Amino acid sequence: MALLRSILFNVLAFVLTLLMGVGAFPIRWFAKRLALPYAKLWSRLVLMLFRDICGVEVRITGLDNLAQTGSGPLLIASQHQSAFDTLIWMLLVPYPSYVMKGELRRIPLLGPMLILAGMMPIERAAGAKAMRALLRETEKAVEAGKQIIIFPEGTRTTPGEHVPLKPGIAAMAAHARLPVVPVATNSGLFWGRNAFLKRSGVLHVAIGAPLAPANRKLLLGEIETSWRGLEQTFTAQDRAIEGQGVSSGG
Repeated sequence: MALLRSILFNVLAFVLTLLMGVGAFPIRWFAKRLALPYAKLWSRLVLMLFRDICGVEVRITGLDNLAQTGSGPLLIASQHQSAFDTLIWMLLVPYPSYVMKGELRRIPLLGPMLILAGMMPIERAAGAKAMRALLRETEKAVEAGKQIIIFPEGTRTTPGEHVPLKPGIAAMAAHARLPVVPVATNSGLFWGRNAFLKRSGVLHVAIGAPLAPANRKLLLGEIETSWRGLEQTFTAQDRAIEGQGVSSGG
């Protein structure tokens, strides 16, 4: 069943993306202000397919922590396990701006729309030059009142995998004096990196309390600590659900 669901989801998601990519040409030429709403619509439809076809329940906790920061600029430091993570924030904040790999803007159909929608492409191999570009893009995003989403691990990881965090998030927070909202997830269990097979279950997005800007070492440590605590909360929730199922079954 999981294989059939995965085939159907992947085919429909591909067709949807192709059709909306072609349909984006009028927006690129005549209505650039609609690029972000159009990207949000695409994200909503893909996630709807993922939920309904693959049998995934997306459970989001801690939305009140976003409310603490208002609707203005902030930094969202999210774990990154899945393509899901690059879609969900299009729906959770009003003006999302993802820090993304520079090569993504060269993808046909998709790349130009990413730029129009206000994403932040950074050539990571450029070293110090890339950091300066990142801080310039951060300033622009703050001036526009955007919510910046960054994946401090720098790559997609597997659930439970811990890798050293990249320093960009700390530089951005210190430069712009923005609060940092840590986010943990288990999305890789259901939509793994480059995995054709999608699995059903409860996908968690756990949003932590905002962290104040701090020096690099301190802030990276606080993000890690917050992530570990958030992981424990949704692991405990899953165990409680499993326990209820065993109890009711008995």
